[in-house]
Amino acid sequence: RPMTPEQIHEARTRRYNATIVYLKKIHSDLMILRVRPDFPRPAYQAGQYCTLGLGYWEPRLEGCQEEHLTPEDQMRIVRRSYSISCPILEDDRPDQLYDPSRTDWLEFYIVLVRHNPDGRVPALTPRLFTRQVGDRIQMGEKITGHYTLEPVHPGDTVVFLATGTGEAPHNAMIWELLRRGHTGRIVSVCCVRYKQDLGYWDTHQKLMELYPHYLYLPLTTREPGQTRKVYIQDLISSGELEERMGQALDPARTHVYLCGNPKMIGVPQRDKNTGAVTYPQPPGVIEILEKRGFQADIPSLKRKGNIHFEEYW
Repeated sequence: RPMTPEQIHEARTRRYNATIVYLKKIHSDLMILRVRPDFPRPAYQAGQYCTLGLGYWEPRLEGCQEEHLTPEDQMRIVRRSYSISCPILEDDRPDQLYDPSRTDWLEFYIVLVRHNPDGRVPALTPRLFTRQVGDRIQMGEKITGHYTLEPVHPGDTVVFLATGTGEAPHNAMIWELLRRGHTGRIVSVCCVRYKQDLGYWDTHQKLMELYPHYLYLPLTTREPGQTRKVYIQDLISSGELEERMGQALDPARTHVYLCGNPKMIGVPQRDKNTGAVTYPQPPGVIEILEKRGFQADIPSLKRKGNIHFEEYW
């Protein structure tokens, strides 16, 4: 039996601890969301993440994979981790860097998952995409994650490579680098299917006007146009990335950040006994760069290299 309106009201009151204060639909399946917690916004490092949650009692968007709930399921909350994004520039002063002291919210960049090929029914985003400004939500009070700028030195070249909403933590890191006056080259590459999936396009164009050492390279895989129809792996292998950067990818002074599709990243498997490394095929960015002298982080050994990664699903 479905929950009554009174039960739903009571559950929202008891379980939710944050409010949606801004919601921008880039298109029907992509949005930028700002959420204000009831508690003081925790301090955090650019690149980290926290959880968002909604009750299973909330309505779901039509046209998504069918879901079958038990009565017990209805009372539960579904939570997912999302990297914290950043507007980078002020909404009302787009020539100024974002000033977090003027705000009390966190920004997220979220794509709607309508169907999962592996059969798992998407639970959170079909509910999130029915929400409106003023609606309540649950936010995790702990912000965490090792995907940060900690290894970067002031003059280093920093290259961010993302697919889709994987650019969310990169936006926060780009803001942090610009805020601290980073002098090295900053490059952000984002690969999506169509140009309409580039939710921060205007921001990155403005950043290139304001900061000569900043470069944005948007790529589309399903349409040519203002962006080239190419994958990130091809951009590196062909030498085009270095050509566009105007400098070589030098492992001695470059940090590469990878976030998004695990196939793009290509995290290798390590044999616990022999230490032998096996890369997934077709090659991901880690294999391509390690053959050129880079070294990926090995989280299990707590070893930091100059390739850092956050797999997004």
